[in-house]
Amino acid sequence: QDAVLLVQEAKAECRGTWYLPAGRMEPGEGIVAAARREVKEESGLECEPLTLLALEERGPAWIRFAFLARPTGGTLKTLEEADAESLQATWWSGDPRALPLRSLDILPVLDLAARYRRSPSHPPTLPRELPCAPLCLRLLLPFANAAGDLWVLLGTAGTPHLPVVACGTSPAELRAGLCRPVLRLLRDCLPWDPQPGALGLLGLQHRVGLPGESDGICFNVVLSIPPGPHRDVPPEPCDPALRWWHVEEEGLRGRILQRVCATVPIRS
Repeated sequence: QDAVLLVQEAKAECRGTWYLPAGRMEPGEGIVAAARREVKEESGLECEPLTLLALEERGPAWIRFAFLARPTGGTLKTLEEADAESLQATWWSGDPRALPLRSLDILPVLDLAARYRRSPSHPPTLPRELPCAPLCLRLLLPFANAAGDLWVLLGTAGTPHLPVVACGTSPAELRAGLCRPVLRLLRDCLPWDPQPGALGLLGLQHRVGLPGESDGICFNVVLSIPPGPHRDVPPEPCDPALRWWHVEEEGLRGRILQRVCATVPIRS
């Protein structure tokens, strides 16, 4: 009905303002489970996440997942049920800026949700329950020339695979953005200075680790590199652990090129 679920904050520093249901993941909790729990605690409603709308990040130390979800049950919280989680919840169909908002950072998310409902810009994307020890990026790096030929960068150690870079391996990287380790990889392996486009999220992997086990996330991302002037083939990597694979199978080539333009946005 073109309304969005908003909750009224109970925290002392922002009491009485309105915001989307939100909160932190707890130890031993999956990403989707955390989203469902926060919505339930703050609004009284149960929900089913449908897709990631955006990944917001300020480096490995601060990552936020924005979901589009639909209600599946529960009862909207009223002022009589106010607690430390929230004061109340409401379905709001007007301009959110007419309310005292905790932060304007929800406005781009609401715009993304409205546009996705009108015309989905990427396939439904939810976390896959697969284990990962560190926080890392698995990179799909395609190179296409004007003739339509396509190459993908692969790692050659063992079975050929998409390159993986770890995030937050130094104090300087903890708040430097997820793009920094990718750019470091490109600078180290390519003999020219590429000007890559924005990172886009294809999907992510996370499985809750048992106490004492690592509990990482693998972000599968795509980063396009436009051809340089008079460059019809990708440059030979400086690192022998990497090579370009020429994608000749037409169906696979088409799927890769389609997904390059249909990713979850990453906001840094």
